Amino acid sequence: MVETLTTGTFFAGYEIERVLGRGGMGTVYVARHPRLPRQDAVKVLPENCGAADEFRARFLREAELAARLDHPNIVAVHDRGVEHGQLWIAMEFVNGVDAAGLLRRDGALPPQRAVHIVTETARGLDEAHRSGMLHRDVKPANILIEQLDDVPDRVLVADFGIARAAGDGTALTEVGAVVATLAYAAPEILADRQVDHRADVYALGCTLFELLTGAKPFPRDSVVAVIQAHLLEPPPSAGALRPDLPPAIDAVIARTMAKNPDERYSSCGALAAATASAFGQPVDQTAFAVRAAGIPAPAEPPRTTVRVPAPKPARRARWYTVAATVAVTLVVAIAGVVVATRDSSDSTESPPAPTGRAGLTWGRYAFVVDALPQLLPATPTRTGHQGIRCAAIVGGTGEAADLDRAPDHVAHIRCTGNQNPIRDVDVQCSANRSTYHLVDEEGVVVLGDQRWERASGRGRVKWSTMTASMGQRGVLGLSFDEPTRNFCMVVVVGAGTGQELYDRWWPDAPF
Repeated sequence: MVETLTTGTFFAGYEIERVLGRGGMGTVYVARHPRLPRQDAVKVLPENCGAADEFRARFLREAELAARLDHPNIVAVHDRGVEHGQLWIAMEFVNGVDAAGLLRRDGALPPQRAVHIVTETARGLDEAHRSGMLHRDVKPANILIEQLDDVPDRVLVADFGIARAAGDGTALTEVGAVVATLAYAAPEILADRQVDHRADVYALGCTLFELLTGAKPFPRDSVVAVIQAHLLEPPPSAGALRPDLPPAIDAVIARTMAKNPDERYSSCGALAAATASAFGQPVDQTAFAVRAAGIPAPAEPPRTTVRVPAPKPARRARWYTVAATVAVTLVVAIAGVVVATRDSSDSTESPPAPTGRAGLTWGRYAFVVDALPQLLPATPTRTGHQGIRCAAIVGGTGEAADLDRAPDHVAHIRCTGNQNPIRDVDVQCSANRSTYHLVDEEGVVVLGDQRWERASGRGRVKWSTMTASMGQRGVLGLSFDEPTRNFCMVVVVGAGTGQELYDRWWPDAPF
């Protein structure tokens, strides 16, 4: 199957007319319905997304959930299926532009238009929340606008096809889906905490800021800096970029982008009403249903891969620095996962996990797995010790690594566990096989530091407790003496304290 379908091609019965947009989660086409006199928007996911039976089953089930949403401000889902091994979903075709395209074309929007877009979007999101669905990727690119004659623009929320039931603890991210765009991701998503509808409130607040200013809330030079801004920095001021805005709007944005979900507006409708009030526009309180028992209980947190730069290769590795970076930015690497950083449906996204050989073996990263065979999974699609899921990444950028290409300096494999007790595992191996030695970081209180020796080998183990924005985490660092693996370092993050991590995990660790 070619990556892009050409005009006139028939796919799942639909006749492809043209490409509407493309990105890391697939390509969207305008297609002619096989039986009805209408056009649909058909999203075709990359071939690697349909390779796993578990992912396929979840995608089809969650598309069915999305199809139950029936609201004038939500793009309708018509059908879904598998064709030639590729997953697809057919949706209502909206003949217009997304809000990201509107921003690219016109820049910051007039307040009245921004209020209208946010208000209509809020209606759709609140309906979804009452139905037990979270969107998890609210952003300008997922807000479609159809301009009509003599009536206000029609505004619809798109891409509920990757949403999930709010009470469902499983997430498509476990086998490769993208669940959030970092520029609009709520702190609880990045911090791997419980997530409910208020994460969508936060993202809608980020979208409001961009509609009014033409800029993203936290424009930074790196992915890590964006994440840290969401987690630690105060909400931005729209008035600082656009002095003509009323001061009250900054108060609205500050509340909707509060780090603590309890301090935000209780619904998207409440945010929209406050926005209208800040601009002195009449507020139609009856337009928003009251949030009550219909809002679902918090869901288990989705997993998100966060890119962390790798340290430069050295014979002396600062293990605690690595662990702190992992914990602060919450690296939760899952095989085949890449966080989207795109701004619109037709822009370039971070590439999906490699396909072909890389989907079956570790390729040029096999020497890492060979050094630690009892810890790491035999292939990227399997699980390792205690069920950890792992992915190779490129140091410095965090991109999913091309497994057929040798790492430049340090090979990185990052894994996520079930938090009982392991949260994250970071494995770094020198590509030129130079030796790693653990060294202390200034100001770090080490709880334990000892030599270890087992039938499999010997080395050094250190453990400590680290306090960061997400709370306490135990950190354990390992180095090895034998030449078959002394070029590798392992950092484990989990449990509540370093001593707890050492007591619960280290005695049975596969070394």
